Amino acid sequence: MQRRSFIKSVSTAAVFSAIPNVYPAVLPQNKIKPPRLKPGDTLGLIAPGSYISEDELKYSKENLEKLGYKVFYNDRILSKTGYLAGTDESRAEEVNSMFADKNVQGIICARGGYGCARILPMLDYNLIKNNPKVFIGYSDVTAMLNGIYAETGLVTFHGPVGISSFNDFSVTYFNEVLVHPEKDLVLISAKGEDEKDNNGIKTIVSGKAVGELVGGNLSVLNSLIGTKYDFNGEGKIIFLEEIGEEPYRIDRMLTQLIQSGKFDKAAGIVVGVFKDCEPKEKDPSFSTSFSLMEVLFDRLSNLNIPVIYGMSFGHIKNKFTLPIGIKAELDTINQTLTLLENAVI
Repeated sequence: MQRRSFIKSVSTAAVFSAIPNVYPAVLPQNKIKPPRLKPGDTLGLIAPGSYISEDELKYSKENLEKLGYKVFYNDRILSKTGYLAGTDESRAEEVNSMFADKNVQGIICARGGYGCARILPMLDYNLIKNNPKVFIGYSDVTAMLNGIYAETGLVTFHGPVGISSFNDFSVTYFNEVLVHPEKDLVLISAKGEDEKDNNGIKTIVSGKAVGELVGGNLSVLNSLIGTKYDFNGEGKIIFLEEIGEEPYRIDRMLTQLIQSGKFDKAAGIVVGVFKDCEPKEKDPSFSTSFSLMEVLFDRLSNLNIPVIYGMSFGHIKNKFTLPIGIKAELDTINQTLTLLENAVI
């Protein structure tokens, strides 16, 4: 397809409003909300994927202490096995021990990277189910967020990791979701700095949708397809984020989600900031490559559900805390996402 025709077709598709989705949300049999966090609580800091340095550990600890929390971690947190933070068995035990520890009220991942999916079969899901706690992270942690929710019904949280920038925006939503939640919390994306990375906020398909939130990092979600930790998109508002993937790879991954039926009965799609996902100028085909936005419009504008791009989550400084398993309303017209129920008790 010629580039000019491609651009014309995706631009035309964007003006149509979404057809209201009538599919009900598919709920786990026993959805579990963890206890809310309180100032002075102890947060367990873990490295379930890639290894961290001593400086990153120090920075993570300082970040969480500034928020008013005590920080606990095991000696194994600085382990290193290749590109992983220790062996699979060691990292899985680190997670299990934090859920088992009665002195730990919440668990936060120090970073993502790679490796979380490898330990999913080793997690003690009965232990986790019987000791519900706030569990938060993003990027590669997507595997654990969705795996734990699928296996236990425990609401998990896509949000900052230990080495994130805990700026005012991120801390505000961290607190409003996890510490002093209120029903009908409206999430409004940041303006200014992050827009340099995300082409601004773009409404791909206009409309409103209600459904449970599910999602995370696009490439990690794709890697879960066909496993028992896969996510169910029926009746859901699916949120997606990514970093460092060129448009043709984004195209490939979205095509896989489309062809595997993930969007067939979805209520809506919220796309965060896809950072550094434009064609690379050193590529000989750069001048003829589709842009990120062209790919997103082409792949997502014909799904007949509301779709928006550029909301404040992903590999950026200003982050929402998004609860997996909580009912929300997407409004692409006003560019908001509203949490319709509390995510913690």
